[in-house]
Amino acid sequence: MKNKDIKRVFLIVLDSYGVGEMPDADVYGDRGSNTLKAICKSEKYHTPHLESLGLFNIEGVDFRDSIENPIGSFARLKEASNGKDTTIGHWEIAGIISKDPLPVFPNGFPQNFLDEFSKRTGRACICNKPYSGTEVIKDYGKEHVKTGALIVYTSADSVFQIAAHEEVVGLDKLYEYCEIAREMLTEELGVGRVIARPFVGEYPNFTRTSNRHDYSLLPPKMTIIDALKDNGFKTIGVGKINDIFAGKSIVETYRTKNNIDGMNRTLELMDKDFEGLCFVNLVDFDMKYGHRNDIDGYANAASEFDVQLKELMDKMKEDDCLIITADHGCDPSTQSTDHSREYTPMLVYGKSIKEGVDLKTRDSFSDIAATMADMFYIKADISGKSFYEQIKK
Repeated sequence: MKNKDIKRVFLIVLDSYGVGEMPDADVYGDRGSNTLKAICKSEKYHTPHLESLGLFNIEGVDFRDSIENPIGSFARLKEASNGKDTTIGHWEIAGIISKDPLPVFPNGFPQNFLDEFSKRTGRACICNKPYSGTEVIKDYGKEHVKTGALIVYTSADSVFQIAAHEEVVGLDKLYEYCEIAREMLTEELGVGRVIARPFVGEYPNFTRTSNRHDYSLLPPKMTIIDALKDNGFKTIGVGKINDIFAGKSIVETYRTKNNIDGMNRTLELMDKDFEGLCFVNLVDFDMKYGHRNDIDGYANAASEFDVQLKELMDKMKEDDCLIITADHGCDPSTQSTDHSREYTPMLVYGKSIKEGVDLKTRDSFSDIAATMADMFYIKADISGKSFYEQIKK
């Protein structure tokens, strides 16, 4: 074993599980956003195991009673990067602070880019506006099926999305078109992600499938994933982690259908003997519920996760560490359907981790990366301040 304290870290990102507006939320149009507070109002919200770790002991989370003896250590994390999207959030968790926001296109993409994209794909483009993913196939799906034109759209995030019917275009072709777009979208057009959004069905009952695929920019600097791999540790991605980091330094990856599948895969991986990081993204909170302003659905997903969390905690070995956090917010109770600029929670648990340590409000998500570097006794050129000395037994 390469270190005497922690052998495996299971880092789980509850995608969009924010815990309240950051001081600059008004700059992003997110004043008053609080994802956790919103879903706690639902009768479907029941997370005793998250609470046992210290969720409601976190600084600023004052809308429910804290508990006397949390079994985890806990903190509120501030996003130091300029943004509120998935890519920048995960990069910061992994040790990169992005001072320059990724480009967004509230008025759609430039016509000269679309003309060249159509030339290279042989297909026309329709829509080219910020749009809800479910609404865009409702409004443009019929025309797409009739003409074969690609539905291209964006959101408040730095994304270029292509929706196409699986029987009209086919998955292989859709992925090929996304690869072309990814190659073209650089420099001032360098969006964080190009996303394939396949759907099936007949008008007006089109439905998106689980065959989504993200094509991200390569991280611009070293991450904790790179450092772990370079030092001989295993790096495993579950869910869209491999997509977010463009596959860089992730040696084993598992795509998932939904949150439950993601947790089942993680539970299976716990039975494997490895030293290193299992990095998990649970996207349903954001994709299925936050962006659709579905408070009860979000709350129910949290409750379902909590049941599987107990199973995971029970399977943990002496030298395992669990870290639970988020990458941004997506308050389902506001008028907006976009991400929200929020603090994120952090819960740390393990038999080698102290109980009840209040790490207060940290300056950056990247403190997680710096702490993992200390856990594995490696040096890495990454951002963040380690809190390992404060929590290790």
